[in-house]
Amino acid sequence: MDSYYFLLELALILLSTKALGILTKRFAMPQVVGALLAGLLLGPAVLNVLQETPLLDEISELGVIVLMFTAGLTTDLDELRKSGKAAFIIALIGVLVPLAGGTALACCFNRGPGTILENVFVGVVLTATSVSITVETLREMGKLSTRAGNAILGAALIDDVLGIVALTIVTSLGGEDTSLPLVVGKILLFFVLSGILGYLTFRVMNWWFRQYDRDKRRFAIMAFVFCLLLSYVAEEFFGVADLTGAYIAGVIFAKTPRVAYLQNRFETLSDLLLSPVFFASMGLEVTLPEMNGTVVVFSVLLLVVAIASKVIGCGLGARLCRYTPQESLRIGVGMISRGEVALIVANRGISTGMMKQEFFGPIVIVVIATTILTPILLKLAYSSSAGVREKPEQSAVVDRYEDAQAFDLASQALLEDHERLMNNGKKNKS
Repeated sequence: MDSYYFLLELALILLSTKALGILTKRFAMPQVVGALLAGLLLGPAVLNVLQETPLLDEISELGVIVLMFTAGLTTDLDELRKSGKAAFIIALIGVLVPLAGGTALACCFNRGPGTILENVFVGVVLTATSVSITVETLREMGKLSTRAGNAILGAALIDDVLGIVALTIVTSLGGEDTSLPLVVGKILLFFVLSGILGYLTFRVMNWWFRQYDRDKRRFAIMAFVFCLLLSYVAEEFFGVADLTGAYIAGVIFAKTPRVAYLQNRFETLSDLLLSPVFFASMGLEVTLPEMNGTVVVFSVLLLVVAIASKVIGCGLGARLCRYTPQESLRIGVGMISRGEVALIVANRGISTGMMKQEFFGPIVIVVIATTILTPILLKLAYSSSAGVREKPEQSAVVDRYEDAQAFDLASQALLEDHERLMNNGKKNKS
């Protein structure tokens, strides 16, 4: 009977993550917070009903791959170029300041020989930005298509790329090759070969996608195969994180004619099984007995650094690009939320042994706290201009977010129409 216990584990995870996800959504928070809370409740921290197992770890790893591939699918290189110098400066300083702040704080609590990469990894986790909650808050307030809203979205796109580069460098340094020139050479070689392979793959897939309109499922399968192969090659032959390979695979397919279809299919796969298991597993890794006084102090300080470093870093970048003080504050606050990106990076650190287990609980707290605080702080940042109508600005990045939401709504409407037609057909037959 024990061999089938994993079915019960999966059922409990899916049920609890969805139930708590719906609950957190009612409080205008992303469902990822509910999934994290489900893992905390079911895991050793509270009820101790579930523990980590090799199967859950492998599903979680696959979940990370699919999440990063989907993130790549939403990254348009043309839009990155159009984001301009301002978005790049905001993103760059918004990455460097949290990286320095997180590293410095970790150094105060984690001293000794061979700890420098562990401490730098905490800084890398803090570089992450997840603007999904910011987008929803700005859309609700009617401030998405504004100068500050466009800057947040443009900087977030570049932030993802810079974060991937930082993660790639740090994880590669923590591998078997400790020579910096060798590590940098392997990383550059991987990106060059990925560019060549990506161009060839794009040309072939682009032609194939345009030739066939029937049975689009083959496109999703081939895209997934390419994603898995590039992830394997990145890790096995270049010492680059597999999630970097998955992200680049997504970027390669982002310009193909069937990108909307692929994105919809992979989001379904992720939402149905992989993402709930991954985020719940993150909660399962947190153990409260290890949250002693020192760790609690570290958690509070890490939260302060996480908030202040993004506000200062992105705000400073915005001021250098001649945004007003008010707009700079809004941009900095809009970049605070860490969300699923920080969890993916932290999970990579734990799995490779590059981050101390004691740091994981505080990082989960930071993710939950910043997700809750971001919409509150963002509304406060806009409260001084309540009633003032800002001039809307056109942006390809904003249009892409709006198109993705419209695609989801259209898909749901088509399914509802299909069900309605089927039911009407049955009634007519009877």
